[in-house]
Amino acid sequence: MKSIRILFLAALSCMTAAAGNQLITYPAPEHAELNGDFTVNVRQGEQDWKIVPAYLVNVDEVRDIEHHLENASMSYFDFSGEVEVSVTFNRGDIRTARLRPLSYNIIPKIRGNTLTFKLEKPRNLSIEVNGDIFHNLHLFANPIDTFVPDKKDKNLIYLGPGIHQPEGGKISVPSGKTLYLSGGAVLMGQIRVENVRDVKILGRGIIDRSVKEGIRIANSKNIYVEGLICTQIPTGGSDSVTIRNVKSISYYGWGDGMNVFASNNVLFDGVFCRNSDDCTTVYATRKGFTGGCRNITMLNSTLWADVAHPIFIGLHGNSERPDTIENVAYRNIDILDHKEKQVDYQGCMAINAGDNNLVRNVVFENIRVEDFRQGQLVNLRIFFNPKYCTAPGRGIENILFKDITYNGDHAELSIIAGYDRERKVKNIRFENLRINGQVISDDMSGKPAWYKTTDMARFFTGEHVENVIFTK
Repeated sequence: MKSIRILFLAALSCMTAAAGNQLITYPAPEHAELNGDFTVNVRQGEQDWKIVPAYLVNVDEVRDIEHHLENASMSYFDFSGEVEVSVTFNRGDIRTARLRPLSYNIIPKIRGNTLTFKLEKPRNLSIEVNGDIFHNLHLFANPIDTFVPDKKDKNLIYLGPGIHQPEGGKISVPSGKTLYLSGGAVLMGQIRVENVRDVKILGRGIIDRSVKEGIRIANSKNIYVEGLICTQIPTGGSDSVTIRNVKSISYYGWGDGMNVFASNNVLFDGVFCRNSDDCTTVYATRKGFTGGCRNITMLNSTLWADVAHPIFIGLHGNSERPDTIENVAYRNIDILDHKEKQVDYQGCMAINAGDNNLVRNVVFENIRVEDFRQGQLVNLRIFFNPKYCTAPGRGIENILFKDITYNGDHAELSIIAGYDRERKVKNIRFENLRINGQVISDDMSGKPAWYKTTDMARFFTGEHVENVIFTK
């Protein structure tokens, strides 16, 4: 009887382990554009390797002040448990390899032209061979998609594996509907969520790289988007929007990733942005959307700005009827790159208040900034640029930078500057700011008494700035 019980418990243990280990790959549809630079395989345990298609994506390299379109790669799969990933570089031997974000501390094994590594949790990765960041592999290792589409459901718009070309290049999703774009699907058109409520956009599919604003959310409420790959996903004039595990890669001019215009209660969670302009922005009145922004949050995400800012707040508003942007938070973020030669548009974490906007109550917490190519770590300014604004901002106040780390030597001089006596930057607090391992604080050792603490951080503090504090 005892042996039977042991056998039963062993069988139950195997079933539980099997239930906790799943791997789903999605074949590329016929005629999909692939990139042969890499061959990607994945497996669990000693099971057979499964091929993971490597799609063609485009990124923007600014070289000699010119924009150059480059061909990179992108692959994706779903899993739970643990997987082993094999990546073969088909253009030669692998001399060096880097997997980013570096905070994940994933060190691959290299043999000839193949690297391997293991994952125990979902990750959005950049795999860079021989120092090449413009012909890299973007690997999106997703959690298992738990949504099971019921094709008989009248409230479901189902787009299965294959290439889809909607009439007029757009699909509008009505209120109360769910659009599901399956893994292995490529949509050659835009998903529009406009003047509706209670809409879900789900799946593992791709909106083709040629489609600008691949998912557009406008004047809508209670919107949930999860799992897709697209170029851009702007949100304007909307309330109660959640965007989770969405990947944005753009290559063209004005290729902002995830804009917010005049919206409230917007959450980004686990997103990946590699963009040819700002990765994520919070603006007030802009592009026909009116009003301020409140309660905007980004968590657990990865940002890569090939041009402009990873994070940018405050530029646009209504000079005649001033707006407020408030209660904004960025937590647990990896910033992989920032490349901007124009000093006016630098800053990994930038708040530039224009158009009589007041920006207040903003938190940057647990932000890891890697050695970006060119730009500033922080830029806080009351901003008046006639190219984009009709007035300077009203103010920037109550801003917290907590547990920020930067390791690198490419950062230019960060700037904190107000505009006049009525338009100030004030109440700025840095807690545990670490630059190349050194904590910058008002009582740090080695700081001459006549130095400003900002001198130790290589920040410039201009006029009309009040109460900037650095603590451990």
